[in-house]
Amino acid sequence: MTETFRPSGEYHQQQSSAPVHHGGTQGGYAHGAYPPPPAFAPEEPQAPAPRRRRAKGPVALLAAVAIAAAAVGGGTAYAVQTLTDRDSGTTATSTDVVPTSKKGTVAGVAEAVSPSIVEISATTGQGKSTGSGVITKSDGEIITNNHVIAGASSIKVQTNDGKTYDAEVVGTDSKKDLALLQLKDASGLKAATLGNSDNIKVGDEVVAIGSPEGLTGTVTSGIISALDRDVTVSTGDGQEQPQNPQGGWPFEFDGRQFNGDTGSSKTTYKALQTDASLNPGNSGGALIDMNGNIIGINSAMYSPSSSQAGADSGSGSVGLGFAIPIDTVKDDLGKLRSGSKT
Repeated sequence: MTETFRPSGEYHQQQSSAPVHHGGTQGGYAHGAYPPPPAFAPEEPQAPAPRRRRAKGPVALLAAVAIAAAAVGGGTAYAVQTLTDRDSGTTATSTDVVPTSKKGTVAGVAEAVSPSIVEISATTGQGKSTGSGVITKSDGEIITNNHVIAGASSIKVQTNDGKTYDAEVVGTDSKKDLALLQLKDASGLKAATLGNSDNIKVGDEVVAIGSPEGLTGTVTSGIISALDRDVTVSTGDGQEQPQNPQGGWPFEFDGRQFNGDTGSSKTTYKALQTDASLNPGNSGGALIDMNGNIIGINSAMYSPSSSQAGADSGSGSVGLGFAIPIDTVKDDLGKLRSGSKT
């Protein structure tokens, strides 16, 4: 802080202390008279004004702390704003669901996302089947494949903590093989974060979570093997395991049929291909990036039968799995939530 000092401009007029002479003259002046005073009083020597020293000690320290606090405070405000902006969108790919200390690990993804994945048991006239689903709202909204629940007379859903709920179908879209369920009397569930699938690249690491063969919460990992695969599945009634217990839900790819006959009513969609192990029961479960964002809904997998694989080999995953891109799912959510059933 700059301060202005007012210079001292007041001077005291000196009075002569010479003795008074009576009569005669002295120094050319009349006897008894004083000589005239000078035009200006002689300036007395003035000691230089002490320079104001900068505050030190507690005052200076307080000032420095105030400046530092202002700087830090501004940085904190910026950081908070940045995080707020980043997280304002519910589907931003920058969302980090996995804690920083476990980011990029399969264990971290499994821990963060498993509470958002459910097991679905559907009862039809053909028997019972098992599939998977993803929680999209904390009140029990579930996204899954249409073929998991098609023709079901009753549906039960088991969450990661072992609780079981009755579910009803809200909407279906057989052309995209998607269905939306609503759990009854559910609350406080952990909804998954739906990411983006338009910037997924071949070779990206992924994690799959579902309930293959009724093994709830099974976690597998792999990579994105290919993009935009044309996968054809049936749109008719029937369930995964009852229709083909050994090979899973039938589908077509590249003009060939896998896991049985898809029937006359079918639909084709663009899928993500992954080598993460998928088996019957994974349908409707999640394909997840390493930040914990859902990037696809697992929908089809190739599982050769015993006769195809050889006498000493059983059916199972051979690393050919397909998932509906999450962008396709998000585009369809409004229609499904409106109660459309096609």
